[in-house]
Amino acid sequence: MTTTCEIPATSVDRLVSSQFVRLLVMVFGSGLSMYLLTSVVPLYLAAHGSGGVGAGASTAAMMFSAVAVELVVPRMLARWGYQVVLGLGLVLLGAPSLVLLASASLPLVLAVCVVRGAGLAILVVGAVALVAEITPAVRRGEALGVYGVAVGVPAVIGLPLGVYLTQVIGFGALFVLAAATSLAGLVALVGLPGRIAVEDQHVHVLGGVRRSGLLMPTLVFAAVTLGAGISVTFLPLAVAGDKQSMVAAALLLQAIAAPLARWLAGRYADRLGPARLLAPAVVLAAAGAGSLVSCRVRPRS
Repeated sequence: MTTTCEIPATSVDRLVSSQFVRLLVMVFGSGLSMYLLTSVVPLYLAAHGSGGVGAGASTAAMMFSAVAVELVVPRMLARWGYQVVLGLGLVLLGAPSLVLLASASLPLVLAVCVVRGAGLAILVVGAVALVAEITPAVRRGEALGVYGVAVGVPAVIGLPLGVYLTQVIGFGALFVLAAATSLAGLVALVGLPGRIAVEDQHVHVLGGVRRSGLLMPTLVFAAVTLGAGISVTFLPLAVAGDKQSMVAAALLLQAIAAPLARWLAGRYADRLGPARLLAPAVVLAAAGAGSLVSCRVRPRS
């Protein structure tokens, strides 16, 4: 009679580890830094005379910078490792917020947005890649769902709180707070992996998109992200000043829905396959964006 010694699945496929917790803490701090200023920088520009053009330019500068830098992050990870690259991302996202204390000049603010966009790109790509490295493959979808919650909770807090705090502590103190929340994440890097071998096909991002069937999901993600960026940028400017509480409530509801949807998508993607979730997600995103067209708001003077 022979017995087979089996390792319990919980010990092999355990989702939450100390490294994963550290990563989530870092993601939370950097996300809070980003979302505190997402709707505030357009308000800051509008308050100093740059209007809707400056507001749109600030968001566009950050997003275009993020997209451009994302293409080179895999090479950075392969060369310098996760700790160095993620640390750089935290500094680039947080420290430039302090520069906004000096001036509301549109060129200066746009330069800050470009640098912060580079930091955002590093953190997004690096953190997602690290999630895949430090969590079990059989639970990777769920792990990414948990990561999505850690990214989304700062939006729940930061989007409405940033708009509210401009009336309470002012722009300057808020810029300092945004810098501090990102830079504090440097402490969480201790204990995370250093350099991990990155396969060649993951380094060549553009080639990977063309050859691996990622082009259409990438275009879908870009379209949905564009719609979300427009809403959080211009909603505070489109609503009259005496209704900013309504703006904060709308941003709060959007921010709450996002992490819940990410978590559910992660769980069901492991069971049903992610492709089946794309169509209903696109329909929901289009319906939400279309509903804003019917909203009657009075432009800010």
